[in-house]
Amino acid sequence: MERYLFVIDYQNDFVDGALGFPGAEKLDAGIAAKIRSYGKGRVFFTRDTHFENYPETREGKNLPVVHCIKGSHGWQVYGETAKALAQVEAVGIDKLTFGMNVADPAVASVLPEKADEIELVGLVSNICVVSNAVVLQSRYPEATIIVDANLTGSFDKKLHEEVLDVLTGFQVKVTK
Repeated sequence: MERYLFVIDYQNDFVDGALGFPGAEKLDAGIAAKIRSYGKGRVFFTRDTHFENYPETREGKNLPVVHCIKGSHGWQVYGETAKALAQVEAVGIDKLTFGMNVADPAVASVLPEKADEIELVGLVSNICVVSNAVVLQSRYPEATIIVDANLTGSFDKKLHEEVLDVLTGFQVKVTK
């Protein structure tokens, strides 16, 4: 069975930086352990990636908090998760918006050709996790898509719970 893990945007700016929130740091050990359990060749991670012109972008005008500027500390993956990703030689995907662009040849070239099961963890559940779950479901329509609710979170607990319900409507398996 072709099983893969996608760690979504577990970056310093979303944990304890510009858009960090209480409790995000508590996901670190669990995400790192899950990465190690998948092992080499089975783990991908995304990085929300912006540039100095962020305030002029559509997203920047709607979310006027500069974050995840490429190369900055805030853009780097957080804590033990970063170490685990390096240990398993995970594949990084920089994305310019909420969901990764699987039509981009650079992204498409690193994604697996086939997947039976894809699990997602990371941040933020009601923005980038849900976006990437939908993108991956479109890219792999026969794969089982799983979101580990214990290893994702949001600055808004109500939206977090609501998006988990929405995900089940998309036929995403939400594990708790």
